Amino acid sequence: MQTNSIQKVGQVAVPVQDIKRSIHFYKDVLGLQLLFNTDHMAFFDCDGLRIMLSLPEKEEFASASSVIYFQVGDIAESYKELKQKEVAFLDAPHIVAKMENTETWMVFFKDTEGNTHALMSEVVTS
Repeated sequence: MQTNSIQKVGQVAVPVQDIKRSIHFYKDVLGLQLLFNTDHMAFFDCDGLRIMLSLPEKEEFASASSVIYFQVGDIAESYKELKQKEVAFLDAPHIVAKMENTETWMVFFKDTEGNTHALMSEVVTS
């Protein structure tokens, strides 16, 4: 077994402009567990994947982040709950792929810092 091969993603960095505002969004609106924070960074747990919010140290890191696809069990219910919390959705839940008896559903939204993320759900059909 190779010990130097990539095994999993351990952390994703998300650039933010306002650390307090972004902590509120990820903790209180999305419901992620805050591990700890400083004046410039915050770390959340998302089922073993650490999400780091950070004020960019350099301008080259200040642009929008990669899209994080948050997996949910019931995308319609999650969409409804987050819409009530005034999350800025870009669309409505929709099917993006059908594979045998599985449908992949997604809906995209913006966080408070302008980063685009998505909710995704895989639904088994008969």
